[in-house]
Amino acid sequence: MTDTQTSLYTRCDANGVAYIELATPQTLNALSSQMIEALTALFVDIAADQSIRCVVLSGAGKAFCAGHNLKEMQAMREGPDAGARELTALFDACAQMMTAIRTLPQPVIAQVHGVAAAAGCQLVAACDMAVAAEGTRFAVNGVNIGLFCSTPMVALSRNLPRKQAFEMLVTGDFIDTNRALDLGLINRIAEPSKLAPVTRDLAETVAAKLGAAVRLGKGAFYDQLEMPVADAYTFTRDVMVQNMANEDTAEGITAFNEKRKPNWDIANS
Repeated sequence: MTDTQTSLYTRCDANGVAYIELATPQTLNALSSQMIEALTALFVDIAADQSIRCVVLSGAGKAFCAGHNLKEMQAMREGPDAGARELTALFDACAQMMTAIRTLPQPVIAQVHGVAAAAGCQLVAACDMAVAAEGTRFAVNGVNIGLFCSTPMVALSRNLPRKQAFEMLVTGDFIDTNRALDLGLINRIAEPSKLAPVTRDLAETVAAKLGAAVRLGKGAFYDQLEMPVADAYTFTRDVMVQNMANEDTAEGITAFNEKRKPNWDIANS
């Protein structure tokens, strides 16, 4: 369904994949305060729904996402308190939304086409994986209008090598899909006509795994990245022990040894 108030299109298929489409093509799916609020609320709902095992995030129209809504930001800047309070609230809300993707139990795949610029590029970097159509362009180009992409660089610098991320930030130059793949910003490139099915195949592959294991693993993946190596091994040891205690995991190991498919109830895993 399309909700004209939130400007999102959402659905969940029988395979446990939820599809979210940014649906304001007239603004190139700019991240307005309304859009950010709607996405954050939706992620909260998805996190609580164990029937959803993977999420695909895409954009309607010509572009994935052109970044923040600059007209809205300029109006905030010119507000009665010089915009500081409103702008702070906007960037706090955006950070909360981006963080919600990381803390969401289900993996999130960005399905990207056209342009992913500034906070739109940040959104790609914030997702767990990304598939892009050939011809897609990526940039953190705020510096071109005198606004350094400081908040987008948080996600970008955690995806790309340091010097390459800094170059993008200070030049504002666009990179193509091949460069984005080389730098680790995206996982796969698809022909434009095959973008949706290629992304769907990846999502359904993830959704077919034991949901409890993937949810546990995603959280552990990001948590251990912030730890010293020795602490990371201790932490992930405990995660492995917790995972092994799952009866469905025991069934998976038994099925492997018996050379058969696991007898899992995927829809309730």
